[in-house]
Amino acid sequence: MFRVSEHVRKTSSEDGAIVLNVRHGQIFGLNLVGSRIIELLEHQRTPAQIAQDIASTFGVDIDIAERDVSEFLGSLEKHHLIEAQGTGVAL
Repeated sequence: MFRVSEHVRKTSSEDGAIVLNVRHGQIFGLNLVGSRIIELLEHQRTPAQIAQDIASTFGVDIDIAERDVSEFLGSLEKHHLIEAQGTGVAL
């Protein structure tokens, strides 16, 4: 289970979101799907639950949603925007 890092600030719009990692001074622009994934992480959803939501919300095949969510979580991990919940280890 992942959670959004305490060092992340987010502002959303109808087009997606802007995410700032205040610790590393990095800014990221997210489309609607990326914004939804961050929102679901903030609501403590699992990767499987997130993929299901993305599949139903955006009308994509669950296999594609699972793959894309996994890749996106990997990118969030790489940029220190999420961390494993309960371990205190930044991902």
